[in-house]
Amino acid sequence: MASSVILVTAHPVLVGPISHFFLKERLSYINSIGIAISILGVGILVVGNYGLSTMTLEGNILAMLGGIAAGFYILGGRKIRKTVSVASYATVVYGVGTIALFIICLFFSAPVHGLSLRDYEIILLMAVTAGIFGHTLYNWSLGHVRASLASVVLLGEPLGSTLLAFALPWIHQIPSQYTVVGGGIILTGIYLTARNTSKTNAS
Repeated sequence: MASSVILVTAHPVLVGPISHFFLKERLSYINSIGIAISILGVGILVVGNYGLSTMTLEGNILAMLGGIAAGFYILGGRKIRKTVSVASYATVVYGVGTIALFIICLFFSAPVHGLSLRDYEIILLMAVTAGIFGHTLYNWSLGHVRASLASVVLLGEPLGSTLLAFALPWIHQIPSQYTVVGGGIILTGIYLTARNTSKTNAS
């Protein structure tokens, strides 16, 4: 569990250098340190809460491929969003994703109908909140911030989930010390990655 999360969230290591050399979005020394600190924070948060268990080679490879795919998605989105509107971009991305998911479900004989009403409600809620609103907002940001910063900001997603789980009265889950410490480190890394944006972009 822990190693898979760390591997799949390590995409800033890929995005930072590629955006620096190929997208000409220059990273300062402080920005690079910020990326490293953010990934360290993820490691503390995940390993502290779940422990570092041994995974199979197949699991490690799949997690690494997931991280690489996320990295190239961010880089491609950053490149495309400079000339394509967020509405057009989101329509194509969500459309292709829906078709691909449907084909995968058919291939593995996963049920696509006949689910309970509760299941449909959860799927719809995820599609509207996390998909249409959350992911579209992220796609919008790709047109305005550096790819490296957009990649690192994604590492703060567990913090938002933690705050939400704490704030909702029917969940009210108290964050662990590892979540607090790791989250603070992640926020520090995000701040350092975001510093001197105008200077690094102009150079």
